Amino acid sequence: MRLLLAAVVALPLLGAGAALLPAPPGLRGRGPEQAVLRHGVTVTGAVLAATVLLALGFDHDRPGTMQAETDIAWIPALGVRVHLGTDGVSLPLLVLTALLTFLCALYSYHRPPEGPRPQAFVALVLLLEAGTLATFAVLDLMLFFLAFETVLIPMYFLIARWGGAGRERAAWRFVLYTLLGSVVMLLGLLLVGLGAEGGPTFDMTALAEDGGRGLTHTTQLLAALAIGIGLAVKTPMWPLHSWLPDAHTAAPTVGSVLLAGVLLKMGTYGFVRIVLPVVPDGIHTLAPYLAAFAVTGIIYGSLACLALSRSGAGGDLKRLIAYSSVGHMGFVLLGVATLTRTGVNGALFANIAHGLITGLLFFLVGAVKDRTGTTDLDRLALDGGGKHGGGAALYGRAPRLGGLLAFGAVASLGLPGLAGFWGEMLALLGAYHPADGLSRPAYLVFMALAALGTVLTAAYLLVVVRRVCMGTPHAPGAAPAPGTALPDVRGHEFAAWIPLVVLTVLAGLWPAILLGLTDPAVQNLLPGVSR
Repeated sequence: MRLLLAAVVALPLLGAGAALLPAPPGLRGRGPEQAVLRHGVTVTGAVLAATVLLALGFDHDRPGTMQAETDIAWIPALGVRVHLGTDGVSLPLLVLTALLTFLCALYSYHRPPEGPRPQAFVALVLLLEAGTLATFAVLDLMLFFLAFETVLIPMYFLIARWGGAGRERAAWRFVLYTLLGSVVMLLGLLLVGLGAEGGPTFDMTALAEDGGRGLTHTTQLLAALAIGIGLAVKTPMWPLHSWLPDAHTAAPTVGSVLLAGVLLKMGTYGFVRIVLPVVPDGIHTLAPYLAAFAVTGIIYGSLACLALSRSGAGGDLKRLIAYSSVGHMGFVLLGVATLTRTGVNGALFANIAHGLITGLLFFLVGAVKDRTGTTDLDRLALDGGGKHGGGAALYGRAPRLGGLLAFGAVASLGLPGLAGFWGEMLALLGAYHPADGLSRPAYLVFMALAALGTVLTAAYLLVVVRRVCMGTPHAPGAAPAPGTALPDVRGHEFAAWIPLVVLTVLAGLWPAILLGLTDPAVQNLLPGVSR
């Protein structure tokens, strides 16, 4: 198990280096470009297989216990160690990361990105995977910070070199926002590690067991604020979200899938793994403010999406889904801010659900753009893209693609029976009974506003389905204009998308798959919380 977890982290890093080397003559296939794309599929497939084996070998009777641990001294003078491990909180995120990266590599093999050398593209995707997996696997604050920062470089280049219009500005905003937030976060991590009881240590498990006993309330408050700001930028939390719509709109399809499905989860994971157990007094003081920002993000994201979905607003479908992430991640932060087992479990469930559903949506939007040449909502609603003419839109021109887009939309709005429902519901239940010492009337207001956000979410997603999948309504008595057929879902697209559909349904019908892992781990992270 230790070797498996180490392999999960190391394999994509080694694969990234190998991608830049010339392919052996016998493995070049039709050329070096095909060889390196096949290399990406092979390496990410091996990482996914190792992650699945790790999940199968995981002791599901003890999901709250750290397993597959490797603990080696690295910088003894500072107490920094190469400490790896996984429990019920991190294991689902490891599997999600490996799955989405493999699906992206598979999609890119059949639909290579337009841009510079594919060798660099594959190497950057693998480096991004390595940094993300390490973030979820390491149990040392300094290693967490290094892994957290590793993903900045590959994502910057994926946006700047393979993105669309406005890519350079979007890439710079992404890096500057995240880098500035990370500098503040580093100060908070140092404050916690150097002030730990019994001497400097950056070991997350030891700090969680101490529960902040060696830190004064003021120190905990400052540390929670500093670490929280850095994590909130990556989540992203309103009002630190403004880099996200530009990054998503400019990024290539694979970049958008990984950004929404994986990178945003690093911020919320940090709240659960570090802030809640290590500085509990500090986060208890800040929790109402975190909840207020979370709820503001839910309402703001929904209203922004409603504005973009209006006829004549010139809204972009990709940008709309990016803004929807601000609202969905607001539910995750609300669950964390309740400081209850129910709310935190809801946050972790919503994390995984958002990765599955929004990853699928960005795949589908990329396919729509490939076929129609646009993601402009007005053009898609008017004639299915403006490229071929006709008013039948997706249902009439590519019915399977239209059906999958409608499925992704109803899953995103939280339809019961699909994965998007449970996380939001548990976050709302956590707000109904927040942790002791938090103002219940305030949290009831937060709950009511978040519930309003679910209504607004349903409104804009149903508008999107009606406009993009059904097209502009024709006059009574008039026949709709005939539309030229578009290529429907291809074989490699089915292979990349169906796993996300199946898991969205499975998690919605059987939420115990995730909750059975996360709840015992959350009990260990929040030992004094009864509900």
